[in-house]
Amino acid sequence: MDDARLSLTALLEDSHIPPQVRAGLAREMEQVQEMLDKLEQGHLHIAVFGRVGVGKSALLNALLGERRFSCSPLHGETTTTAMAPWQEIEKDGVFLVDTPGINEVDGETRERMAHEVAGRSDLVLFVVEGDISDTELAALRTLLKASRPIILVFNKTDHYRSEDREVVLESLRNRTRDLIPERNIVCVSADPGERVYIQVAGDGSEQEMVRRPAPDVRQLADRLWQILEREGKSLIALNASLFAGRLSDDLARRVVELKAELAQRVVRNYCITKGVLVGVNPVPVADLAAAMAVDVSLVVHLSRIYGLPLTRSEAGGLVRTIFAQMAMLMGTVWTIHVFSSALKIGTLGLSTALTAAAQGAVAYYATYVVGEAAREYLQMGKSWGSAGPKRVVRDILDSVDRDSLLAGAREEILGRIKAG
Repeated sequence: MDDARLSLTALLEDSHIPPQVRAGLAREMEQVQEMLDKLEQGHLHIAVFGRVGVGKSALLNALLGERRFSCSPLHGETTTTAMAPWQEIEKDGVFLVDTPGINEVDGETRERMAHEVAGRSDLVLFVVEGDISDTELAALRTLLKASRPIILVFNKTDHYRSEDREVVLESLRNRTRDLIPERNIVCVSADPGERVYIQVAGDGSEQEMVRRPAPDVRQLADRLWQILEREGKSLIALNASLFAGRLSDDLARRVVELKAELAQRVVRNYCITKGVLVGVNPVPVADLAAAMAVDVSLVVHLSRIYGLPLTRSEAGGLVRTIFAQMAMLMGTVWTIHVFSSALKIGTLGLSTALTAAAQGAVAYYATYVVGEAAREYLQMGKSWGSAGPKRVVRDILDSVDRDSLLAGAREEILGRIKAG
């Protein structure tokens, strides 16, 4: 458990996650803190999971022996998670957690919440009210990937005749044979319906009496205590360790995604900035390097996002390397073609603004390639890899539709110039 606690603390205090990226991971960080709090308090969480209307809330109320969770004859009564203490194990507590039902129309958010809560709990009660459906089976398989104990609870058994109940129970065992141990399949009647009884008086007269039988959750309670007494502490530690490992992987993926998203926005902003600068005050089109200061600032900005800060001198060297590869790969012919096209637009009697936008688009394109190449360099840990910068720049040039990018850049720059 100490190892899990250290792993979770390390995730919260990781100094390599840039502030901008950390802001985008707020929900993930909340989950880390919630798990840490759970470890500190020694709480063991048991969550119910299942379709809408199978009696999850009623089941928890029956275990508690009191009505703590909201029940309703209407589907979808539970829309958020709720928790209540059940019993104490030594000084630590066992808590029951209610979750929204899955597969409700327009209930995607609640279903995702249910999966998240079940995935963080130490033990899951998967509740069904009859033979398990294909949808429920798929959900069960998904939960099992989280590597925590699951008890399959056959609820509402009072709705079945004894022989029908056995048929359903046998089907549940067969369909989950490779998923759930037979000892973890139990029958309960969490909220029995009213029944009519005939009471015979001493004089032989009969009177109908309507009564609601008491809930019957003995099988489940017995199985839970067997698990808790034998594995309670280890369940908490195992779940925390699994959670830390899984969240660490998720965080690493999200960090990469968020860095890429931030970097793409930064590249686009610098492309527009340079394009507008060149458009408003056109530099000689044969010398795009005249606006290198913008590209250097872009590379410095990107290096901070990736947590690998570069000096302006280092960034300038990187920009020159990228430009050199662009010149070799694009060739004189294409360069002259682009520049001639820009100049030709200016000779067609069109506005000066349109000519400026065409020239700015060339600057936009060059900065775009610089930004994408610098991103690749930084993503690989300030390395071009074994193939070198030529391969990286070539792949970027090959992946870009130059005509579309230039056309889009011209329109955006023209719009900015007119707006200004």
